[in-house]
Amino acid sequence: MSEVAKETGYFKSFDGTPIYYEVRGQGEPLVFVYGIACLMNHWHHQIEHFSKNYKTIVFDLRGHHKSSQINSDQNLNIPSLADDLVGLLQHLNIEKAHFAGHSFGVPVLLSAYEKDPDLFKSLILINGFSKNPIKGMFGLDIVEPFFFSVKNQYQKNPEFWNQIWRKTVNNPIAMTVAGLLGGFNLKLTQFKDIEVYARGVSQLDLAVFIPFFEALMEFNGDLILPKIHCPTLIISGENDNVTPQQFQVEMKSLIPTSELVTIPYGSHCTHLDFPDYVNLKIDSFLTGPQFKT
Repeated sequence: MSEVAKETGYFKSFDGTPIYYEVRGQGEPLVFVYGIACLMNHWHHQIEHFSKNYKTIVFDLRGHHKSSQINSDQNLNIPSLADDLVGLLQHLNIEKAHFAGHSFGVPVLLSAYEKDPDLFKSLILINGFSKNPIKGMFGLDIVEPFFFSVKNQYQKNPEFWNQIWRKTVNNPIAMTVAGLLGGFNLKLTQFKDIEVYARGVSQLDLAVFIPFFEALMEFNGDLILPKIHCPTLIISGENDNVTPQQFQVEMKSLIPTSELVTIPYGSHCTHLDFPDYVNLKIDSFLTGPQFKT
């Protein structure tokens, strides 16, 4: 990914769950938070670029990949993810940092900001949302009832439905459909990135995915947004049908210190569609006059 040296490690979070992290580069800390069922590879363009001038930090969400050894099923929720993030910065002895979140990573950042606003030098919110994006996802009203139907069937036969999940997600047809529905721009995103993403999603146990997806639907951070006083960059994909632009526009209207950048032809994963352009916008934001002393 990069010639910059990588430091890896684990720290024990508030409930003893080991959280895996990676640190690269030197300079001001810049923390990346991926979305539900994603993996660190989702940020590889940003890590390679920003590690040259920043200390970049990525970590696996609890229940995901190298942080899969969770100590309590009761803590598969957004506040616990926020506690993990705050704990990681404490573990690394970082008092203040820039934070970038994608999709589900945005509610995690909003929850963490509510817990410890002094930790945040800035926020970068990519294709995110502050409340339930499921109604109308993909332009349809079937995702929510479908989810609860699968949840009900999964509880009856977990092993069978985990097998179905793995086979359904990790195949070329599902990857293409995800792109056509606005999850990726198939003309721009490297297909190997979609393959890595699908492989990562398929490895996530439904016992982890289901409670996090339910937490996603129940989250409402609208009361947090007006309290945000650090510089905030909101990035929105023009063709995002997963978290459509209306969610980012609403966040812009509620965060007093925010600016909104629309990426033409951008999908839900704009940072994979147009990595150089997104990196340029983030660079410009992080070196802007709002950070001059």
